[in-house]
Amino acid sequence: MNETPASERIHIAIAGKRNSGKSSLLNMMTGQRLAIVSDVPGTTTDPVSKAIEINPLGPCVLIDTAGFDDDGTLGEDRVGQTRKIFGKADAVIMVCSDTDIAQEMQWKKMADDKGIPTVWVLGKSDAYTADELEKMIRIMTEKTGERPVPVSALTGKGQDKLTAALQEKLGSKMQAERTILGNMVKEGDAVLLVMPQDKQAPKGRLILPQAQTIRELLERKCIITCCVPESMSEAIGKLSAAPDLIITDSQVFDLVYGNKPAESRITSFSVLFARYKGDIDYFVKSAEKIKELKDGDRILIAEACTHAPLSEDIGREKIPMMLRKKSGCRLDIDIVSGSDFPDDLSGYALVIHCGGCMFNRQHIMNRVERARSQGVPMTNYGITIAFLRQILDKIEY
Repeated sequence: MNETPASERIHIAIAGKRNSGKSSLLNMMTGQRLAIVSDVPGTTTDPVSKAIEINPLGPCVLIDTAGFDDDGTLGEDRVGQTRKIFGKADAVIMVCSDTDIAQEMQWKKMADDKGIPTVWVLGKSDAYTADELEKMIRIMTEKTGERPVPVSALTGKGQDKLTAALQEKLGSKMQAERTILGNMVKEGDAVLLVMPQDKQAPKGRLILPQAQTIRELLERKCIITCCVPESMSEAIGKLSAAPDLIITDSQVFDLVYGNKPAESRITSFSVLFARYKGDIDYFVKSAEKIKELKDGDRILIAEACTHAPLSEDIGREKIPMMLRKKSGCRLDIDIVSGSDFPDDLSGYALVIHCGGCMFNRQHIMNRVERARSQGVPMTNYGITIAFLRQILDKIEY
C-alpha cells in the first residue's frame, strides 16, 4: 500500500456551468492535459477524476464535472452524474465565468445541505482588465457573501490562493483524523487477524480493509498474528498468551466467537469500517429492525464494489439467505452496486450497506443521511451478521 487509496483521499469536485473553465482548471491544478478543453459548450460529458498530492492538503482526488446547465436528454443524465459527485465530495470548487450565478447559488445550497464547503472561483481572470475584474469580484462577493478567488488557468495565476482557500475550508476535516481501530488497541497489544481468503479479491492480494487494518496496527506498534479460520486454534496455541483482540471476517463470526479464548475481545473488519466510514450508532440501532421484518418487506442491499459476483457472494446470497431464515418471512430484496443508490428509499424497510472500503466517508455518510431523513433504518454487513448470530452485544465497536 505505497499509494493512498482513492477512498482515503480528499475528494474535491470542480463544478460550474458549461464552458466556465472547469476543465482548464483541472489541467492547471494537475499540470497535465487530462480533460479536453474547448470553446464548445458541453465538452465534458462524464466526470474526469485524477488522484494527486496537493501541498499542504495531502492526497486528493480532483473531479471535473459536466456543466450543470447542460440540457436535452443526455444533458439531464450528465447533470445527474454531477449530482452524484456532490454526494461524495469533501469540498466543491464553484467555477464562474460571469456574475450571473443564480444556478451556482442553487448548487451551493445543495452543497451546504450536505455539509460540503465551497470555494468560489472566478475563472478566466486573464480575459478581463483590472477594473473589470475588480467589479466582478465585488458583485460576486455581494451575492455570495464570500470573496471569490480569481484564477487564470492560462497563466497559473491564483493557484496558490485557491489552494489556501481550500485548506481553510477543509481545515476541520483535515484536522479530524479518524482511525480504523479507535481506542480498541494500544501499543504492545497482541492482535489476531482471522482472514479467510475472499474469492472476490484479486489473486495474490489482500482485500482493502485487511491491508489498511494491518497497516494501522503496525503504525500503532501492535503485535500481529494472521491466520485463516482453519488454523485459528493452532495460531492461538503458539502464542504465549491469549490475544487482546481478535479481528475476523464477518462471514465466520460464529466460528471465531465460538473458539476464541474467553479473555479475548472480538470484532470484524466490516464492523470496524461501519465505525470508520459510517454512523456506527445508527447502524447498531437499525439492526433491531431485523426483528420486526414481515412478509412483503423490501430490503435494499448496497455494495460499493462493482465486481462480477461469484458463488456464495456475501451480499447477494449469504445475507439474504440468513435474513429469510431468521425472520421466516418472504422478503423482497433489491441489490445495487457501485454508484447506484436510490434517491427515494421510502419503500424499503431496511438498507444494508457493505463496509464501504471503496468509498470515502463523505460518500457513505451522504447515504446514511438520506436514509435517516426518510425514516429508513440503515445498517451494514458486519453489524447485520453479528445481530443475526446473536453476538452484537458481545463484540467491540
